[in-house]
Amino acid sequence: MTRPHLFPDPAQRPQSAVLIWDGQCKFCLSQVQRLRRFDLFGQLAYLSLHDPRVAERYPDLSHADLMNQMWVVTRDGRRFGGADAGRYLSRKLPGLWWLAPLLHIPLSMPLWRWLYGRIAERRYRISGITCDSEDSCRIHLPANKSSNDDHGS
Repeated sequence: MTRPHLFPDPAQRPQSAVLIWDGQCKFCLSQVQRLRRFDLFGQLAYLSLHDPRVAERYPDLSHADLMNQMWVVTRDGRRFGGADAGRYLSRKLPGLWWLAPLLHIPLSMPLWRWLYGRIAERRYRISGITCDSEDSCRIHLPANKSSNDDHGS
């Protein structure tokens, strides 16, 4: 499902922050395509969480962490996940500056994290994918897990 040619890779933009997203999620694809349009100065490189390089480059981010939310890893190694990633990007991408005041309302991050979490946990249903078969549930498992393991969602 991931179309690598649509998104600049970290090898193409080694000085950019890396956005790690779920490349097997249609909803996520549409959101990352939209986000890329706001990246006017090429400040981001993109990797699907299902790309083996993610585990190699970021071993501290577990498969569960990656499945729960998108991540931005800055050039200096800081990690921002979910709503915190959105907040970070609202300050870095000129096309998202309009969001910054909203995401920086004092004491509002618990609300944004909760809202992000509700959307993230439903993203496959939003995409039209349900775990009604073993094949569709495999997307929830790390690449090294067998289909006989627990199928969390």
